[in-house]
Amino acid sequence: MASKLMDYFNKQPRIGIFSTASKDGKVDSAIFGSPNMIDEKTVVVATGKNRTFSNLQENPYAIYLIMEQDTDWKGIRVYMKMKESATSGEMLDTIKSQIAKMAGEEAAQMMSATVTFEIIELRPLVDMGQGWEKSI
Repeated sequence: MASKLMDYFNKQPRIGIFSTASKDGKVDSAIFGSPNMIDEKTVVVATGKNRTFSNLQENPYAIYLIMEQDTDWKGIRVYMKMKESATSGEMLDTIKSQIAKMAGEEAAQMMSATVTFEIIELRPLVDMGQGWEKSI
């Protein structure tokens, strides 16, 4: 089942909505295409010096929504907790290189940090009790 989730999560092209909240509850949502699931419980994302990164320094929880329209709307909600962040290193360089290929050098240069998350819960985009597996 993990490979099915990783295949869906990492499918390109795709974008999703990445949401965080500050310690005082101020919510931020942004469109992200860079999250990458590297194993069955770990997601890595590149971000700039922005509200998303600032919020994560105050509150380690986030959610990533992936949605698409096939014959019906489908998708998942991926709830995560930050394990670590880094503002330099090989992982950031690698992700910036990938972003440059997909979205251009200007987009890549906006990235200033990588954040590693542990997946803590998966839910369907529209939860009718079917489980996330039947929602992708």
